[in-house]
Order: sequence, then structure tokens, then C-alpha cells
Amino acid sequence: MSIAVVVKKDNKIVIGADTLQCFDSNMTGVDNLNESKLRRIGNAMVAGAGWGLYDNILDDYLKGKKPVRLSTKQNIFLFFKRLWPVLHEKYSFVKNQCDDADSPFGELDSSFLMATKKRIFFVSSNMCVTEFQKFYAIGAGRDYAIGAMHVLYDQKKSAEEIARLAIEAAISNNVYCGGNIEIKKP
Repeated sequence: MSIAVVVKKDNKIVIGADTLQCFDSNMTGVDNLNESKLRRIGNAMVAGAGWGLYDNILDDYLKGKKPVRLSTKQNIFLFFKRLWPVLHEKYSFVKNQCDDADSPFGELDSSFLMATKKRIFFVSSNMCVTEFQKFYAIGAGRDYAIGAMHVLYDQKKSAEEIARLAIEAAISNNVYCGGNIEIKKP
């Protein structure tokens, strides 16, 4: 479980996340495990929420490949479109699952935030790519973080301050968010 946020304000973009790692109903302290949920993929900083195994899969999938460009909705969609068949061919433990029996689409069971130097994107679990103009959040503390960003955005605060306070709101109110706060620029 996680909280990850992205904020764009005054032509500056930051992406941030907590560092808590949950293993079923267990967790460990930051003095024992402090893993980043932020990673560079090509020209973008990416944060995921959902199955932590995607970190391993993405590292393996991207190893030895040319750097990818994740700067448009189309480029991001094509990245996940190319990843989808590989998930099922190379990583046989990945299921084509969807919680909605009526849905015609498979599901990643994870979602992703992407920040480039100029744009912010959300990739839903069904691989729909959406661009946001100001901010967005994913993970267990998403509702708290989005509420905080909504209230803070028009105040005299920087993108980094807004992101940090939004993550703090999620950590304070959701048991699946915690650890340290990490904020990076794309």
C-alpha cells in the first residue's frame, strides 16, 4: 500500500511518495527497510501503487532496452501496450484479472503516476492514460492527499510543499501509508 503524489505549480513539477512497505498485514520499520517507490523510466519519474512486484518486473523488462520516451499520452499508452503481452508471456505468474466480470479489459492491478519536466500523467489499472494539469495522487491514502492538494493548491506554497503536506495528510490518516517522505523532480 502506498501514497504517491504529483504536483505541478509555477512551471515546476515534483513527484513524491512514502516509503512504507506492507507484506500482507505486516510491515517493517524504516530503520530496517527504506525502499524508494520513485524510479526513473526514460525521461519520466514514475511512482506505482499496487503490487510491489511491478518494480522487479519493470527493472527486468527495461534491462538492456533503449531509453523510452514517456512524454505524451500516446507514448505512455504504447509503453504499457508493449508491456502487456510480455507480462503474460515472460512473467507467467501474472494473471489477466479484473474485479469486474462485465469488463472487457484485463487489469494490471496497479496504477502509476508519471511526471516529466512539463507534464503529469496517471495510468489506471486498466491502462487508461490521463493527463492532469495541477495534481493527482494514487494509493491507499489517495483521497486524503487529493483533498489536501485541493485545499493547498491556491495558497502561497510551492509544488514541493504541497506534495509533502499531501503525503503527510495520507500518512496521518491511513494505516497503509507511512515511513519517510521522498520527493523528486523529473
